Amino acid sequence: MAQIQAIKGFADRFPAESRLFQLMEDTARKVFPLYGFGELRTPLMEYTDLFCRGIGTETDVVQKEMYSISDSKGRSMSLRPEATAGVMRAYIENGVHARESVSKFFTIGPMFRHERPQKGRLRQFHQINCECLGPKEPEADAEIICMMMDFLGRLGLKELTLQINSLGCSNCRPKYRATLHDWLAGIGRDKLCEDCARRMETNPLRVLDCKVEGCRTLTAGAPRILDNVCPECEAHFAAVLRHLDAEHVPYQINHRLVRGLDYYTRTTWEVVSNNIGSQGSVAGGGRYDGLVAQLGGPEVPGIGFACGMERLALLMENSITPELSPDFYVAVLDETCKDAGFALAQSLRRAGFAGMLGYESRSMKATMRQAGKSNARCTFIIGPDELSSGQVIVKNMGTGEQRSIPCSEAVSSLGGEN
Repeated sequence: MAQIQAIKGFADRFPAESRLFQLMEDTARKVFPLYGFGELRTPLMEYTDLFCRGIGTETDVVQKEMYSISDSKGRSMSLRPEATAGVMRAYIENGVHARESVSKFFTIGPMFRHERPQKGRLRQFHQINCECLGPKEPEADAEIICMMMDFLGRLGLKELTLQINSLGCSNCRPKYRATLHDWLAGIGRDKLCEDCARRMETNPLRVLDCKVEGCRTLTAGAPRILDNVCPECEAHFAAVLRHLDAEHVPYQINHRLVRGLDYYTRTTWEVVSNNIGSQGSVAGGGRYDGLVAQLGGPEVPGIGFACGMERLALLMENSITPELSPDFYVAVLDETCKDAGFALAQSLRRAGFAGMLGYESRSMKATMRQAGKSNARCTFIIGPDELSSGQVIVKNMGTGEQRSIPCSEAVSSLGGEN
């Protein structure tokens, strides 16, 4: 019978790697509430129309990358390719805007995109997202960027570059789009790659985001968005930068930064690392003031970001290696000692200590070899002599010191080893 394998682009996470993900989640749940964010959990699957309307029909995500199925009534549903649209749907459907002038949510979980698997980029990937709904002021932009950099810093990540830009608003961006389209027409569609030739007509800003070297060279002199924004957008962006400067958050203005989703307006940003290859973006976000209304809700401004957990894990492997180090290992040298060993392990766990129980009775040499593999701080050994006398041998695995103590003192002795 043929061996069943994992689907390409879907990965198993064993404990060593899972601990990195758990550390990210724990850090998020410590940092984000400091800024007033609470956790929201949304479904993995939504109606496909939500993503078409929210992300944009001309995006690669909608056109090429979604996993979609039809139900018995012919309605198309898709595994979520990103989190923001689902948060907006929940926000609108549950009338949160009527109860709160400002809403702050974060989400943690898997997303799905059918694209070519590569380093740090899988078909089932995981994201940490933050969404702030309500404020239109630039202070909200600066605050959420500061929170994001605080979060990344607490993960021990360094050598990260914050790239930032403004995409203008509904008042000034149409004029810029027309200017950019005319400029691209001067180059000639036939000189651009196939995707950019199409985007030139449907969404010319996406041409600036093309990764094909030939297109990047041809568009190096393209008109800059920041040179074409309205006075209000210019003042908004200047205020964001002023707050980042005041908080000593370094950044680079990237005039080509447009992001891959259609709903962004004004401030947009990415955090890039040079230590994980060509797919160097580890976090990114922006303002999306028209998205809630676009999805059928009221005119509520919004801003948010997402962090790719797989890419963060690649960086954390080089800076943080959280080891699983149990407090204890309980070993028994004889079948008659198993009940006492089981009871001792349970009493230590009830006292708050983490550890492992050796299920087999072994010789002393085999016992200590197995205890060493467990990486436990202390090993408790129970043999027939210890069982009859109510004693237990406790060995400090770091110093090699061992002694016999009453079983009743096992909990206090382990506490003393800290």
